Formats: sequence, C-alpha cells, structure tokens
Amino acid sequence: MSSLTLAWIPALPLAGFLILALGSGRLGPRAVAWIGAGSIAASALLALRVAAGAWGPLREGEAVGAQLWTWWSAGGLAPAIALRFDSLAAVFVFVVTGVGFLIHLYATEYMRGDEGYARFFAWMNLFVASMLVLVLADNLLLLYLGWEGVGLCSYLLIGFWYRDPANGRAARKAFIVTRVGDTAFALGIFLVFWELGTVDIQTLLGRAASAWPVGSGVATAAALLFLGGAIGKSAQLPLHTWLPDAMAGPTPVSALIHAATMVTAGVYLIARLHTLFALSPAALAVTAAIGAVTLLVAGLSALAQTDIKRVLAWSTVSQIGYMFLALGVAAWQAAVFHFMTHAFFKALLFMGAGAVILALHHEQDLRRMGGLARKLPLVALTFTAGAASLAALPFVTAGFFSKESILAAAWASPHAGRWLWAAGVAGAFVTALYSFRLVFRVFAGPLRTPVTRKTGWAIAVPLVGLAVLAVAGGFIEFPAAFGGPPRFSSFLAGSFPDRLAGIAGPGHGHAAGESVWPAVAASLVVLGGLLLAWVLYAARPALAERWSRRGAGAALARLLLAGWGFDRAYDLLWVRPFAWLARITRPDYFDSAWSGLAAFATGLHLSLARTQSGRLRAYAMGIALGAVVGVAILLWS
Repeated sequence: MSSLTLAWIPALPLAGFLILALGSGRLGPRAVAWIGAGSIAASALLALRVAAGAWGPLREGEAVGAQLWTWWSAGGLAPAIALRFDSLAAVFVFVVTGVGFLIHLYATEYMRGDEGYARFFAWMNLFVASMLVLVLADNLLLLYLGWEGVGLCSYLLIGFWYRDPANGRAARKAFIVTRVGDTAFALGIFLVFWELGTVDIQTLLGRAASAWPVGSGVATAAALLFLGGAIGKSAQLPLHTWLPDAMAGPTPVSALIHAATMVTAGVYLIARLHTLFALSPAALAVTAAIGAVTLLVAGLSALAQTDIKRVLAWSTVSQIGYMFLALGVAAWQAAVFHFMTHAFFKALLFMGAGAVILALHHEQDLRRMGGLARKLPLVALTFTAGAASLAALPFVTAGFFSKESILAAAWASPHAGRWLWAAGVAGAFVTALYSFRLVFRVFAGPLRTPVTRKTGWAIAVPLVGLAVLAVAGGFIEFPAAFGGPPRFSSFLAGSFPDRLAGIAGPGHGHAAGESVWPAVAASLVVLGGLLLAWVLYAARPALAERWSRRGAGAALARLLLAGWGFDRAYDLLWVRPFAWLARITRPDYFDSAWSGLAAFATGLHLSLARTQSGRLRAYAMGIALGAVVGVAILLWS
C-alpha cells in the first residue's frame, strides 16, 4: 500500500468540501447529496481497504505510516505532514467515517429544501476531514491542526441558521469556551517540545518514559495542560456549558458533534498520550474525578430538560464523563470501547429525535409530545433500542458491555476505586431514569401534537442500521457471550504498550474485576431506574408533575433545568467584568490609532466616490490619462 492511499482517507472528504464550496451555486440538490454523502462513503471504504491490507500488523501493535512532506524546518523543529494508522486510529476512523456516512445520508433528507443545502454539506465534509486529520496525525502539530479544524466547523455548523441571533450566540459561545481548552493544549505542546525536543507522538512518549520518573512535576504539568484541552473539546466540567447550547444547529450537526467528532476528540487525545498520563498519578486522579463529577452533574441536569435535544446533549456530557473516568483509572481500552458504543446509540438517538421533530413540524418541547409509537412505529422501535443501550440495559445492549467494563475497572482501581465505582453506578441509575423518561414522554400516552410528515428511506435506513449496532455492537468485545474472549480490547492492546514497568491499565472490566457482584449490583440499579421511569412517566405521570411544581421539588427542577447555574456564574464572574473593562478602555490610545486608520480609509473612499460622475467621457479620459502616465513611468524607468 502506498502512502498516498492512507492520505486519501482524509483527502476525500476534503475534496468533497472544496467541490461543494466552489461549485455550490451550480450544483443541484441531487449532486450536492451525492458529493456530500458519497465522499464520506468512499473514505469509509478506503479505510476498510487499508485495515484489511494491514490487519495482521495492526493486531500485533504495528502501524501503517504515510509521511507526505516536511511542513517546515526551523529552530530544531521539523514537523511532518505524516499520518499513522494503528489500531486506536483505526477504531476512530471507522466510527468517524462509518457513523459519519449514516449521518450524511440522513441529512440528505432532513435538510432537503433548505436554502443552504450545499453550504451545509460543505461544512459537514470539512468537519469529517478535520476529525480524520486529528486521529491520523503522527505529530502534535498536525493533530492540533485537525483540533482547530473541528472547532472552526463546529462554529460554522452550530450557527448554520445564522439569521437567528440566538444561533450566532450559541456558535460564539462554543468557539470561545473551547478556546480556553485549546490554549491549554497549545501550551502543553510548547512544554513537551521544550523538554523533549520533539512533537512526534511516538518519539515523545518514548522519551517521556525514559526521561521522566513517575510522579515527575514536568510530566504532571504537561498532562494537566493536555487534560485542559481535552476538557474543553469534550465538554467536561468546568468547560461543559457550550454543549447544551450547541443544539441550536441542525439535528444532523448535533448527531455528528456528539457521536463521531468534536466531543470525542478529548478522549482520543488522552488515549493517544496515555504514557504521559501514566507518568502522572495526580493527572490520572484529576481525570477520573472530573469524569465522575461530570457524569453525575450532567446526568441530573438531563432529568429536568424539556427540550428533547437538550436532554441528549446533557446525556453526552455525562457519557463522556464515563470515558474520562475510565481514562483516569488507566482503563484505556474500556474508554475507547465506550466511545464506540456511545457513537452508535447517541447518533441513533439524535437522528430519532430529528425524525420526531420533523414529524411534528419542528416541535422540540417534550411537553407537547406523546403517543407517537402508533404514528411513527419504526422511529419508536429504533429510538427505544438507542435509549436501552444508553441506559445500559443488562446483557442485551452494547452500552451495557462498555459501561460495565468501565465500572469493573473503577472497582479494581487501587486509588478511590470504590468511590469512583459508586459514582458510576449512581450515574447509571440516573441515566436509566432520564433515558426512559424520554421514551415514555415521546412515544407513550395520548397524542398531543399531530404528525405532519412521515419518515423517508434516507432517514429510516440509518436508524435501523444504528439500532442493530446499538443492540449487538457490544458483542464485538465479547462475541460468544458475556464473559467471552475480549477481542476488541485485544485488538487495541498494541496501541497501549506498557512503556512503564508496573503501570498498565486494566484494559477491560472482566480482566480486572475479582467478583461478579459489582456487575450484578450495577445491573439491578439500571433496572431500578427503568422501573422508576415507568412509574413516574408512564403509569402515574401526575406524581412527577406534582413533585416538580411544588416547594423543594420545583426549586431543584429549576436548578437542574439551568444546568446548576454555571452559565449565570460565568456571566457574573467573567462576561460582565470583561464587558465592563472593554467599555471603560474604549477611548484608549491603541483604539484611537485603529479608529483613525478606519476614519482615513472611510475618508479616502468618500473622496474617490466623488469621481463617480456617471459620464462615460470623463471615465474614458481618465483611462487615457492613466495609460499615458503608466507608459511614461515605464519609459522613465
């Protein structure tokens, strides 16, 4: 396989973006759909071909590389435009292209008739291309390029319907909040290059393992800076506030951000730099603690939301928290496994929600939904499969296998493992409660809003495909039955070499757990959450209504609806002081200089505008005089 073959995986979506961006005014909707979805499908097929050709080496921990050219060479830094395709990158590439294609196919129908149809698919293609650059990059600078690319595309797509000022505010909020994490990431790159003299990821990890002892202050500083970047992109506390507002974008954008791109970038970064984090027990502890707190805070917030997409947005924050918890206890394979299953069921849930929104003529309020199982049976069935996987319904869903792996790894962790396990189990109860709250509120009970649109095949096919994966995808890890051979973890093992003696992650739950009782307890808790959801939102919904409207229940509901007040606190602590500072420094010297330059340009424009008399003879005379002056200058020189 030539290096050019690997390079075409991100290049094909990039080519789709260029064609759509440059030819949007001349391409019809059918051509736009074929280019937009087809470029992602071609990238997915090419990734399968690369993986099939290198399957043996990938399983042995080797990688396929492609060094295209040297980016620049200066001051001892010579980063390359180089790609690396190992088992970790392969999993992310398959999810990004495979799930990404299904989302693009879904969007061909969902966005049909929108005036920005070509622009939408252009940005979506660029989004996928940026994420592929991120996961295939062989050095931190190229990874950072993809990292900034997904940030840019999230801004463009969250604010896609830009005529609504609220959408523009949501896009700016996402860009600014994640920029805090991006700054930490950039500082981390500077630090490791200063200390280790390289930005090549594999070389960097090897040098770090040799040069820094476990617990090194420099290693901790570098790991915490990279963790800051991951927290911003993956919407973990305290930089999580942008993600619920990101629901302002079209539903296919929400599905792509939550399932295959953007928010999973932070999980990938920590997994890729696992050796650096293993050198810092403090950084691992912080990662696990942030994940544990986030999964609880976000899960409880999801319980009170009345917008169907915001429930799923808070759910994503919570589920990424589980991945951070796994990374914090060095269960690298368990974190990646949950990333994959989460991509299946979260893309399914967002697209199912989008089908409901379309059917109800863009209604998103849960209080106006109900009884849709009779009108939209396919959507109801597939959405319920996704909700069951999100809730980790025992033994029959992919989400159960991946979440149980994380809980078992937390239980086996020697540092605060029982507390982390307890947080994960509490989060599992809350997840089951809000997941089936969604199902019962949307599909059970009386019909509250008439259905105005049926589901077409371009929406139905992705829903069915993802529903199958959401149910059966867990058997990729345990193909025989629960407790079978962990094939997925074994495939990933080569991407997580033990460079440090005595420090290795548990990998997956069943290798780490010494008892089946923690898994049994977690399963019973999930079933308890499902039962409570049935009682409160199907059997006796008046109970939940009364509790949420009186006294302490109403106050708690308002707090959870507002996301624990983080937005208000940030507005008081940061936004208003910054706006006040901007107002009082408006007349400063530097602003006056730039204002003067702008005034000069405006005056010059007005002076030149006076020459536009509308008389052709004057224009012809001006052209002739200009030509004479030009020729005279040439002759003189």
